[in-house]
Amino acid sequence: MWTQLLCPNLKKLIQRLGTFLIAAGLLSACVRPWGSTSIFDIRAVSTPQPTLFVPPGTPQLVETPVEIPISTPAMQAEEDIPPFEPTPQPKTYIVQQGDTLGNIARQFNVDLALLIAANKLSNPDRIDVGQELIIPMIEDFPQGPDFIILPDSELVFGPSTTTFKMGTFVENQPGFLKNYHENRNGEAYSGTELIEKIARDFSVNPRLLLAVLEYQSGWLTNPSPPAETRKYPLGYSNSQITGLYHQIGWAANMLNYGYYLWKAGGVKGWVLADQTYVLVPESINAGTAGVQYLFSLLYGKDEWVKAVSSQGLYATYTRLFGSPQELAFEPLIPADLTQPEMVLPFAPGSIWYFTGGPHPAFGTGSAWGALDFAPPGEAYGCYTSPEWVTAMADGLIVRSGDGAVVQDLDGDGYEQTGWTILYFHIASSGRVQEGRFLKAGDDIGHPSCEGGVSNGTHLHIARRYNGEWISADGTIPFVLSGWVSAGDSIPYEGRLIKGEQVVTAWDKRLDENQIGW
Repeated sequence: MWTQLLCPNLKKLIQRLGTFLIAAGLLSACVRPWGSTSIFDIRAVSTPQPTLFVPPGTPQLVETPVEIPISTPAMQAEEDIPPFEPTPQPKTYIVQQGDTLGNIARQFNVDLALLIAANKLSNPDRIDVGQELIIPMIEDFPQGPDFIILPDSELVFGPSTTTFKMGTFVENQPGFLKNYHENRNGEAYSGTELIEKIARDFSVNPRLLLAVLEYQSGWLTNPSPPAETRKYPLGYSNSQITGLYHQIGWAANMLNYGYYLWKAGGVKGWVLADQTYVLVPESINAGTAGVQYLFSLLYGKDEWVKAVSSQGLYATYTRLFGSPQELAFEPLIPADLTQPEMVLPFAPGSIWYFTGGPHPAFGTGSAWGALDFAPPGEAYGCYTSPEWVTAMADGLIVRSGDGAVVQDLDGDGYEQTGWTILYFHIASSGRVQEGRFLKAGDDIGHPSCEGGVSNGTHLHIARRYNGEWISADGTIPFVLSGWVSAGDSIPYEGRLIKGEQVVTAWDKRLDENQIGW
């Protein structure tokens, strides 16, 4: 099994390998993006995400001589961040029969990404018996910039966005975006509508997404941007991720990756697009880490250093919206934050199935803030269940559509402020309408597969506070009718605990994962 190959010493490897695994283009990060850290074990996923963000042909984790594939373009070198040069008398190792890079990295307590970069391995899927490897030390690698690009509150879809009128802003710009339209599911959407949807779904600040788009392609201010940006507006050349909607969705997911990875304390450095490894200063914040990570996937050293400096994205953001620091909302997450009272999302007396422990709340880059429940019945696969999903707390419905229902618990009408609950995969038939105030236990709708990638009918729930996804097994776990969520270091695995009762998540209906109240 992949996790057995890669992670014999789980906690140490988590801190060292996560960023590289993401940069390698895998389906999921190797570091848990919030709360306790862990290794992903890829399985049939039901995390809400546009289908194209997990395209056909995405590398799957299988048992191979070396676990981690790389397919990143070579880029020009940067003088003030030099490539790795080994020390005058570096330690070396001769590859033995049965070795993997992961095992060698563990043996010498060295970052796997450092090991690959030090040896300039163009195909780390293959190492040969008798091959000599340089064993690098972390101090041999350059330090990245410590410039603070933006506060955390300017990365998330949080309180500072409540007064931002994106449609008006875009309409007043002279660029290509103002008149852009794109077909999605047979309907034409404006560029503004597409970015607004991505911002809400991923909970990423629309100002940041617009600034990234302007920095990469000039779509806000240039009415005739370069032709190649029509297919790849963010410059991410992937034939499976084309057009504005999928490019912006990819960027939002990657911004979340860097943000929540940093908050988990699970990153030491970035692997840039030219495979250069750069150490991340401890003094940066999560919002800056999110931006640094996004651009690490797009640029080699020269361009990356510029993008994350005061002359890069920061300058573009400031030109468009003013200083991001002046827009800061702090503290985004109060130190004494606790979850308000919540109940299980189905009627008392009914028995459902706990099918998914902590896993990403939306996409693959967000915090492991979600739990899954399957309704009772004999049917399998995707269908609309006759069972009702019910409200977990009192609150106003502020969004209802595309399989999602969002409930605002502070009643101010904004999903960017205070506590909100996401109910996902809710069928359109019978779904509660936006604008209704529900009491705990009132009907939300019927579970289905609507809205995202799913391997069967179920309910997906997640929480946010001030726009930040809250981990299901961090310092503020779910507490639902007295049941407390806990993780098992692998996505979708976990437990609900109530006193001495423990229910373990399984991706099927079993006596062992029945739950009720």
